[in-house]
Amino acid sequence: MQNSAEQTARRFGAVNWMGLYTLAQRETLRFLAVWTQTILAPLVTAGLFLLIFNIAIGPSRPDVMGVPFLVFLAPGIMMMTVIQNAFANTSSSMVISKVQGNIVDTLMPPLSPLEILLGYLAGGIARGILIACVVAVALALVLGIVPQNIIIAMIFVVLGGAFMGALGLFAGIFANKFDQMAAITNFIVTPLAFLSGTFYSVQALPPVLNRLTHLNPVFYLIDGLRYGMIGVSDSSPWLGMVVCSFATLVIGVITWHMLRTGYRLKA
Repeated sequence: MQNSAEQTARRFGAVNWMGLYTLAQRETLRFLAVWTQTILAPLVTAGLFLLIFNIAIGPSRPDVMGVPFLVFLAPGIMMMTVIQNAFANTSSSMVISKVQGNIVDTLMPPLSPLEILLGYLAGGIARGILIACVVAVALALVLGIVPQNIIIAMIFVVLGGAFMGALGLFAGIFANKFDQMAAITNFIVTPLAFLSGTFYSVQALPPVLNRLTHLNPVFYLIDGLRYGMIGVSDSSPWLGMVVCSFATLVIGVITWHMLRTGYRLKA
């Protein structure tokens, strides 16, 4: 058995690139196969948000941070759409595999916990990037919003996909049933997204709420993308990169440990 294990290690090397690529491809093709639900539906949802706000308060609302309200709102809606779908991609994949009993198909191949983590994250990040690009094109055509710093915008889109993808995988491992997954989405993910400066500048908040908002990593994701898209933000985008990278690393390490120990994955 020991010789067999050594031969397998020599065969695949330090990283099982083929296995990692296959898992990433599976997670990507999984959402592309139902693109009307995973790509078109988020675009329609983002458009409805902007339309409703424009009809309700857009025309009478004064400028926010020196830009029209809809222009200020658009990057927040864009990032909210990205993170919700990155979370949904990894969490749904994991919890469906557990409920249907085919999680063994992912655990049995010669993939390390880190490779499994990266494979799932690749799908979440790919979905986030694709949705961000689609929404960005729509914003350019409808509102004339052109990214002021496309590199910073893409960095925060990738960070958003990685952070919420890792959080979604954590939630998928933790949840054993769909109602548990729904509870995590409703009571953790949705408040993080909505109470993060998506619809307002945190400068308008009372001091206590302002400080609490700055503890929310999603705030930095939205604020950083806003800077990349329209050139204004409540905080430094460089600080946002550090905070979001650290938060992604922390949740990634926790999820890696869950995969390594088989927490709620193995009998």
